[in-house]
Amino acid sequence: MARPSSPTGQSTKSAPSSGPSKGSKALKRRQRQAARLFKFDRELGVRYVAGCDEAGRGSLAGPLVAAAVLIDYGSLSMRDRRALGQLDDSKKRSPGEREVLYPAVIRAAARVSVTIRCVPGIDGRGLHVTNCEALARSLERVAHPEGVCLVDGFRLPKCRVEHRQVIDGDARSAAIAAASVIAKVTRDRYMECCDETYPGFGFALNAGYSTPEHREAIIAQGPSELHRRSFASIAYTQLAL
Repeated sequence: MARPSSPTGQSTKSAPSSGPSKGSKALKRRQRQAARLFKFDRELGVRYVAGCDEAGRGSLAGPLVAAAVLIDYGSLSMRDRRALGQLDDSKKRSPGEREVLYPAVIRAAARVSVTIRCVPGIDGRGLHVTNCEALARSLERVAHPEGVCLVDGFRLPKCRVEHRQVIDGDARSAAIAAASVIAKVTRDRYMECCDETYPGFGFALNAGYSTPEHREAIIAQGPSELHRRSFASIAYTQLAL
């Protein structure tokens, strides 16, 4: 016997499901990474975890910005935890994603500190010394006596609070990743403002870091007051600086 056709005359076989979208998979990966960051902090076994990180260490122009964030895991709400669900190393997030995370970090943090060091100070004291001291000052301002302090990468010789170095810390600790967001967004906003004061260098796009266009602009115009003379760059070499 022939099988009856559907009322429309078309096959009644349902189309296969297309499955999760690429965007959905990417979101889940970011959320899993954020969960690993929080797990790292909670496994330290303390209520308060402070982390610090910097932005601008490897740039040709602009200040060095160090930030520290204290997270109180005893009072961190589920709402704040969800808002930080895409937390990760700030370099792995787009400018738009960092801008979304910035107010979420501010709301969730028990304390936030930012230290900025200008170009003359970097040139006069040296990048590494300036960086270590800026990180130390930020960490000292947020440290809790019953907590643990973490720094990304290396120990801080003159820091007045006990701390632990965490290699690749901005990709392992939620507190350090939160600090990296604060430092990066703070510095990027400043460099965008400098784009009008020092036209032609593309600071709104490169944030003072080395790009082919930035180096060409230095060669064509000469370095601005915002450029570090102590940073070894081929653009500076060609200008005999």
